[in-house]
Amino acid sequence: MKPSIFYSSRQPYLKYLAIILTTITIYVLTHSSYLADPNINDVTTKPILETVPQPPPQSPSSPEQQQQQPANQDQIVKVPEELKNKPQDLVVDNNKDQKPAVSGVPKSSSSSPQQQEKQDTKKELENSSSSKDPVKSEKVKATFVTLARNSELYDLIKSIRNVEDRFNRKFNYDWVFLNDDDFTQEFKDLTTALVSGKTKYGKIPKEHWSYPDWIDLKRAEETRKNMKLQKIIYGDSESYRHMCRFESGFFWRHPLLDDYDWYWRVEPSIDIHCDLNYDLFKYMEDNNKVYGFTISIHEFRATIPTLWDTTKKFIKENPQYLAENNFMDFISDDKGETYNLCHFWSNFEIANLNFWRGEAYRKYFDYLDQTGGFFYERWGDAPIHSIAAALFLPKDKIHYFDDVGYKHSVYTQCPLNPQFRYEHKCHCNPDNDFTFRGYSCGKKYFEKMGLQKPKEWEKYQ
Repeated sequence: MKPSIFYSSRQPYLKYLAIILTTITIYVLTHSSYLADPNINDVTTKPILETVPQPPPQSPSSPEQQQQQPANQDQIVKVPEELKNKPQDLVVDNNKDQKPAVSGVPKSSSSSPQQQEKQDTKKELENSSSSKDPVKSEKVKATFVTLARNSELYDLIKSIRNVEDRFNRKFNYDWVFLNDDDFTQEFKDLTTALVSGKTKYGKIPKEHWSYPDWIDLKRAEETRKNMKLQKIIYGDSESYRHMCRFESGFFWRHPLLDDYDWYWRVEPSIDIHCDLNYDLFKYMEDNNKVYGFTISIHEFRATIPTLWDTTKKFIKENPQYLAENNFMDFISDDKGETYNLCHFWSNFEIANLNFWRGEAYRKYFDYLDQTGGFFYERWGDAPIHSIAAALFLPKDKIHYFDDVGYKHSVYTQCPLNPQFRYEHKCHCNPDNDFTFRGYSCGKKYFEKMGLQKPKEWEKYQ
């Protein structure tokens, strides 16, 4: 029987249709597999993938999804509330130094009204100093003062750069340099290059750096020999004694200081740990302060065996100079009978020159000088300045700078509040703070001044 015409005519078409369907099936299967699991490490796929528009980011629903979600530059990051109070906001100007936009002294919940008032005053000064051009704000008649020799230049310029970076580049105060010899041109050139204000260089008159006529030189020599045997620090040094006498009674008489009311003493090899965003001189003047310090310490008794007895004789002969509400109980534990050796460390001091120029201190220094104690013993300028400030000033004229962060030799003053250190970019370790250590007089100062200690103080005593 012959096949039907219909069947025979369709057979070639069915064969072609089967081939086409098979080809389509193979194509779909192979290409759908590629798209489902592309090889992203194949460099030929990268241009294709990069041209594909990315879907908008969706909020992850879990911490795991947050970590897996790719970063997007246009994504808005929500900062947790506890992190919104950042340590310091900065106004960044590529042509200028970075300056705090809003600076302030953190308010401690444990502050007394007196301390809070001081903090508020500093905050006002900081805010005014953080203006676009703080140099144009009203300055006081003030200068830095440094007693240094040419050989100390490279230790000194570290101190200068430190003070300039932390403070004076904002305020441009002058700097007076004093020496018992002529300054070298290198000394002048290098220090002038570093100081933002005017620099002035003076030579100390010979009579201010030599033995007075009434000094028995042989007795002075015997003192130095004996102190050397006793291993008393600087006990055998002549130059140290001349320095102490000069800093006690003559630096403020130098003609280069006649144009100023205030000074800040800076020595070689010191460090300022924190940014100072307010004018410390102006703070002292506006708040009617006279003497400011950072570190208090006990003196070596062997260096001043007769200083207090000599002081008591002066007070007995000149009772009119003893100030009301003075700070006697800081330097004496028995109402003036004996000296407890507490004093302000004078290698850092910000003070009013007119106090030293006044009648009470002039007569006190002359009285001490006539006894020869600078040479027959080893009287230092620090206890002499401190005793004078404690006796001849009301105690509210004395100010402790707890915010400077200062280091000289082995002793450091470091702000204890961590938030303050963050805000003021302090680089000191609070574990090294000396304020409340045993040999310091910091605890006594706070107690006798009626101030509340920082809440962190017990951790650092």
